[in-house]
This record gives sequence, structure tokens and C-alpha cells, in this order.
Amino acid sequence: MILKDKKVTLQGRDGLIDIERNSYGIPEIKAQTHRDASLALGWVHVNDRQMQMMLTRVILEGRAAEKLSGDKALVEADKYIRSLDLFPDIEEQIKHLEPEVAECAAAYADGVNLYLGTAGTVLEFKLLGYRPEPWRLQDTMMLAKSFSYFGLTDVQGNMEKLILQMIQNGIDERRIKELFPYITEDIDVELLKKVKLAPPLVPEAVKWLSYIPRFTGSNNWVISGEYSKSGKPILCGDPHLEVNRLPSIWHEVIIRLPSNTFKGFALPGTPSIVVGRNDYIAFSPTYTFMDMIDFRIEECKGGMYRRGNRWIPFELREETVKIKGKNSERIVFYHNEHGILEGNPYEDGYYLVRSWSAQRGCGAWELNVIHNVMKSKSVREAMKHYRNLDAASFNFLIADRSGNIGYQMTGRLFARPKGVSGLIPLPGWERKYDSRGFVPKTSLPYLYNPKEGIIVTANQDLNYLGKATPINLAMAPYRAERILQLLKRKKKIDVDYMKEIHYDLYSIQAEKLMRIIIPLLPNDNKNAQILKDWDFVYRADSIAPTVFENIYRAILLKVFGDYGLGREVVNYLLDETSMFNDYFGNFDNIIFNKKSSWFKNGTREDVLKMAVDEGLKAKAVPYGRTRKIYFKNLLFGDKVPSFFGLDFGPVELPGNRATVTQGQIFRSGGRLTTFSPSCRIIADMSDTLLLTNTTGGNCDRPFTRWYKNNMEGWLNSEYKLLI
Repeated sequence: MILKDKKVTLQGRDGLIDIERNSYGIPEIKAQTHRDASLALGWVHVNDRQMQMMLTRVILEGRAAEKLSGDKALVEADKYIRSLDLFPDIEEQIKHLEPEVAECAAAYADGVNLYLGTAGTVLEFKLLGYRPEPWRLQDTMMLAKSFSYFGLTDVQGNMEKLILQMIQNGIDERRIKELFPYITEDIDVELLKKVKLAPPLVPEAVKWLSYIPRFTGSNNWVISGEYSKSGKPILCGDPHLEVNRLPSIWHEVIIRLPSNTFKGFALPGTPSIVVGRNDYIAFSPTYTFMDMIDFRIEECKGGMYRRGNRWIPFELREETVKIKGKNSERIVFYHNEHGILEGNPYEDGYYLVRSWSAQRGCGAWELNVIHNVMKSKSVREAMKHYRNLDAASFNFLIADRSGNIGYQMTGRLFARPKGVSGLIPLPGWERKYDSRGFVPKTSLPYLYNPKEGIIVTANQDLNYLGKATPINLAMAPYRAERILQLLKRKKKIDVDYMKEIHYDLYSIQAEKLMRIIIPLLPNDNKNAQILKDWDFVYRADSIAPTVFENIYRAILLKVFGDYGLGREVVNYLLDETSMFNDYFGNFDNIIFNKKSSWFKNGTREDVLKMAVDEGLKAKAVPYGRTRKIYFKNLLFGDKVPSFFGLDFGPVELPGNRATVTQGQIFRSGGRLTTFSPSCRIIADMSDTLLLTNTTGGNCDRPFTRWYKNNMEGWLNSEYKLLI
């Protein structure tokens, strides 16, 4: 039994469960209890997203080489996942699930296995010779916790390593601290230059790891009833994730219980809606950029690390990577009180030890919280629950039908000693640098019914709203500034105006940088004239955004390449990683500072004039022609002829790094990837409706009409109305 166009009825523990697709292809579940709704959601998720769920699980387990292919890239991906040790105490965490949550999570697993037992394995896995094992509650916990690491914590860690590499390559302390102003401690350059960094993953392994859902930048905003036509709050959200994939990361669903209805987006493999609403509240997250990762330096010799004059053996963790059709490989990882060593302690030298604040004692509350928020009836109640999140660090906005609005930052933050930024690796043998546990959740930023009546988060620095300093590397504030600007432009706002904001393509970054660039433009250059006439909107048919991007890239290469890291490194950061896409605001601040120490080879205008002239020589075409991407099948994209219809495109991805419709394109492990609004919601709290759009379709079966039926709506700013 599978879900197509006709209603399916399941026998739940508390009554019959009806499941039926609505006109949009969204499954609607009608059940009597949360437990039965969870069973149905598990059944629906594996019906629509078996490939996504099982592929993600086998990668997160570090068993892809065992189950899918003995390819070297999968072996390396498995080794990397095992090195992270993301789930060291998952069995212990199960004991901390609240009874109703444990019951619902178990029912979710029962629903997955009920489907697998009757409908079997999808074709893709049959071709690979892989038969998924039964789903367990542990798998759900693993997926919920891992969503907090990939694309979030790991990118912060990569940026901290980049800072280390910059120091090792001779960027002086003054320039480092100007580029990264949250660095407060003295930099021990001589010690940092001794550190040996672990080699990067091979590109093919990175490709496989990219199948794991990754949160990146996002927008959310909420206004009080004072600013809305309806007289009630309106909440909007658009999480920015990789979009050029089929199926999309999110699964859209409606759950109807006798006392409440839940609408929105869930992550397949987990039993709750994360972005959406119930009859009483609406909720949407963005990523905080909280620094949840720290590195310490250890001096190693003969498999030991130094404490004063003593040498102490590392704790050993042995893992066996099974390889399909080949002999297994045994690997050993080394731990101490600071975390996991990135290197071989039998090769004498200095190495990094990595510590994630959510390594242990986390996992249960990710499920407890999302379950309890779904049931919440007020902003205060939801904020109270969100505060308990540990591994997941997000900016949650909430609105309720009583007219309240609120914001709560979540996550577990190291209580670092005074003067320790978290951005610079410090000696592991110096106890004065050890964290003092974790920051109280009450010290994290939050707002409740602010007098301004508006809350906007778009990954900007929000430290000023709390007592702690969770963010030391934030995204630039341009998107947040633009959203606030648009919200203040109208006295009374309705959902149609919110749609316009969702799709806005105006760049405040371009507006600000052009104040510096325009005086440097020549009068006898065609592209310069085009740029002078630009209104800072990234239209697909406009050449001006391309000219600006050519000049902006030339500025980055000149300032940070020629006078810093080298052009090869800057080109790599721009094209092959997400690091610049995340932290470009730090680099912009240098450009805005006329007296920056980065301009030591001339005045700012002298340096930028050379870059402007270089950028104007680059080819300029309509912007949309530089933005063509394909939405590719998760497993077989590019591997089968196009007439099979597994991929969708080409599509001109709208927007750029600083537009509300963020559209970032780069490569990761040689694979083209993106982040852009993966779903959008608008909830006017004067009613119980929800407006949504998203990419792809709800079902991952390529030959169904629900595989990519959402694409045209997402591209053309058309919303579904969920009742």
C-alpha cells in the first residue's frame, strides 16, 4: 500500500488514521492523537522520501562504503563521519526523552517500518544492492542532532582554521584583528606557526557528505498587529539551504487532530514540523552563527600529550569501516579532556584538538522541544521550550493569535574565560583558557513584544539582545537592513506585501559599495556608464549587476589576494567553499574603512581604482546568464539521460549574497551547490491559514506528478494556501 491520489487508511493505536493528498500533492493526515499522527508521519515520510531518509542515515552512520559502494570516496567520507563522533551517548540520551515524546518518536519509527514491510525498497537502492534496515528511534535522534552540525558548526570551524592559516602565512596581528574584530586575546604567532593541520578531505568524499541536509543563511521577520491591516501579527520565514537538488530538503505536511491542526515543513526522518504553524502560534528559524566549536593546541609525542613536565596517553577510540566487496579498515581516533585530536600523536608536533559544545549530553531535547513547540498555544510557552534546545542553535521567531510576538536564540554556548574569543586556538596545557561549563540559556538574546513592534533576523550580529556573546563571526546585516527598511515603508502591511519582500532583489551592499566605486569609474567606458545608471536591483535581464560583481571580485582579489592571502587562495574561497559566502561582511568592513591597515601599499582609492579598472575589463552579460543551475536528482543527477526527467532546468537562480532573496552559487568538492530560500511561509495570525511555497515536490519518485510540481510556484512567487 502506497500513497498516490487515493486516500489511505491505517490502523493506529488510538483509532483509524486517514492520509490523503490535497490538490497541491501535500499529504494531509487525520488522526485522533499525537501518537497516531507520528505513526502516520513516519509512514508518509518513507512513502515520499525513502531515498533521502535512508541515504542520509547511512552517511551519518559512517556506513556508506559498507552499504552502497566500496568506492574510495565513500570510505573517506565514512572515516570523516566517524572522526566527528557526533553521537557518543545516544543511548543515554534516549532516557531523557519526555514520555510522550518518546512514545511519538517510537510511533514514528513504527510508521516507517510499517511502510517498508509492505511496500519495500525503492528502485535506486535495488540497483545499488542496498536494502534499508528497520528505522529506529536512535536514527531520528541522530538526524535531529546532526542537522545542527553540518553547514553550521563545521563552517565556523573551517573559518577558524582559515584564520590560523592566515597567521601561518604571514598576515600580521593588526590586520587579523581588523578583519575579525571579535578577536581580543594576544596572538602567539610563533606557537600557531608550529601547528600541523590535518589534510582536507578528497573532493569526491565532500560530494557524498553534501547529501546531508545543511542549514545556512536564512530570513525571518514578524510584525505586531499595530503594523498589519488585519490588526494581528504577521510572521514570515524563508530558511536558506541548498536548493539545486531533487527532492528538496523539506517535506510539506498537514496534520489534523481533533483539537489542533499543524501545517508546514518537516525534515524527513523527524516527527515534527519545524517551520510552520498550528491553530495558535506560528514559528520559523534562522541560523544564529553561534560559535559552538573550539580548538585547543596540544604538543604531542609518542602517542601522548604534554601537561607541564608530564606526558599523558590519549584515550583511544577504535572504529572499523566495513567496505563493500573489500577488506575492512581499522582506524583509531585520539581523545583527551579537550576533545578529538586532528592528527597522529605518534608523529611529534603540535596539533589541534576539536571540541563541539553539543558533543555530549545533547540530543534528547532536540526532540522534546520541537514536539512541545508544535503543541504550544502562546509565544511565551514556545519561547520557554525553545530555550531548552542544546545542539540546535537558531533564531526562532514566534507569533500568536493573542497578538504577541517574540524571539529566542537557542543553542549551547561555551562559557569561555574573559578575553577568550573562541576564534584563536589556545594552548591545551594552559588551564586558564579552559571553558567554565556553558552559558546559562537565560543569557542568550531574546525579545518579547518589543516596543518597535518589529523583529527581523537574517544571520546578523544579535549579541546586543542578550548578556552573552554567542556570535563572533556573523553574516553581514544587509538583508536584515533591507527587510526592516521595507517593513517601515508601509503603515499597514498585508500578506501580499510580505510576498513582495520575500522576492525583493535590491542590494544594500551594492548601494553602499557603489558610493565608493562611482567616483573611481571612468567617463569613457560603456560598462561604467551602465553601472552609474544602476538602481541596485539584481534583475536577470540587467547587465549592471554583472558589472558590479566583476568589480567586487576584482576588489577582493586585489585587497585580500595581492596584499594578503594570494589570488589562488581568494579564488578558492570564492568559488569552492561557502566561507566567503557566509562571512563576506568582514571583508566589506575593510573596504569601507578608508584607513584600514590592509591598504598599506597605497591609499584605499589607489588600490580600489586598480581593481575597478580590472573589473571593467571582464566580460559583462545579462545577470541571469551567469546564474544558470540545474535542480538535480539526489542520487542520479547527471548520471542518466535528460529525457528521463530526473533533473529540472536550467533555472536562473535569482538574487545574490545580500538580497532578501539570497542566491549564492559555489562549488563544494567539485559539485555545484547553492543556498537560497528553500521554503517560504507567511502566517497572518488573524486566521489559521498558512501561505507557503517551496522547491521540488513532496515525493522523490521521479515519474510521479508530485516530483517537481512546486518549481513553477517557487520561481514565479506563487503561494499555496493551506487551510
